[in-house]
Amino acid sequence: MSRLSPPPRPAAAPLHVPDAPRSFLISGQLRRPLALTVADLRERWPQRHAAVVFDCATNGPQHHTFDGPLLRDVMDDAGPAFDARRRKDRSRYLLTVTGGDGHHTVLSWAEIDADFGDAPILLATALDGRPLDAAGSQLVVPSDRCGARYISAITGIWCGPCPASPEPLPWA
Repeated sequence: MSRLSPPPRPAAAPLHVPDAPRSFLISGQLRRPLALTVADLRERWPQRHAAVVFDCATNGPQHHTFDGPLLRDVMDDAGPAFDARRRKDRSRYLLTVTGGDGHHTVLSWAEIDADFGDAPILLATALDGRPLDAAGSQLVVPSDRCGARYISAITGIWCGPCPASPEPLPWA
């Protein structure tokens, strides 16, 4: 007697779980550390538009448009722990920005401060009109001629004072 096996079950449709929005943490010596997504950047701060050209070491000149809030506006909400009335206190603060691919860069607070460089550095929410929600925010430094400080898929921003040198500087 032969045994028949039951007919095969139809394969279940793969369950589509939407990707969780990429988020990053703004930390360091702040009054209000922030955990943010690209949607937060889009909804909580005014958006700026920047058409940029920068040289990429591997792909040559790049022409792009970016939209997003000013880094300074976002950082002001995080509340760096300096005395805002004292320019020298502000000028000793640094920002480090880290990307999902391990690239990172350092900026000085003075670069973005209106009393110093007043650079319109963005935390991009869109690249060439395409939202960056899935890819993550990108640091955009429109004044840079090369693209090394365009950090993609930001995973963190740290803010704090530059440490004083423990030893006398050789030229001092």
